[in-house]
Amino acid sequence: MKNQPPFKIAPSSRIERLPPYLFARINKMKYDKRVAGIDIIDLGMGNPTDPTPDVIVDKLAEAAKDPRNHRYSDSKGIAGLRKEVAKKYKSKYGVDLDPEEEVIVTIGSKEGISHMCLALLGPGDSALVPDPAFPAHLYAPAMAGASVIRVPLGNDDTFLANMERTISGLYPTPKLVILNYPHNPTSMTV
Repeated sequence: MKNQPPFKIAPSSRIERLPPYLFARINKMKYDKRVAGIDIIDLGMGNPTDPTPDVIVDKLAEAAKDPRNHRYSDSKGIAGLRKEVAKKYKSKYGVDLDPEEEVIVTIGSKEGISHMCLALLGPGDSALVPDPAFPAHLYAPAMAGASVIRVPLGNDDTFLANMERTISGLYPTPKLVILNYPHNPTSMTV
């Protein structure tokens, strides 16, 4: 047993086909600069630098102590929260959503996008993603086994023309278009 190679579990092919993670590269660059004694201003991921307000922390602590919250929620999220999301979309954007069929609550947008892509995409499928893109918008379709087709972002008319030109030359047509506004990372709006 002494000469046996170390046990290693290889990652799946879906992980191996991912490009290098942008924020890992940026973090390495920041680290190298700091080790070299260079003072940098970190405008990286946009993580909060200020503490969460006490009123929010206090309410979270109160909810954590309530035994009614010590169980799993419905897989779609709490019904009351889904109804409030639908009401907010109606009042703010004029969009009608069915809270039972068109609203889901996730831990975060990355989780929601990743699971959506796993549910909708597979090998042979493709997804259109604006360029530049938030990393999750590229990685989620790739992890699902789909091809990612980047479409240059521009003003509304330019972007729509780029999308139309890209789609017109593809067969089969892309199964999914990932859009987010305000756009991450550019903050462009429509």
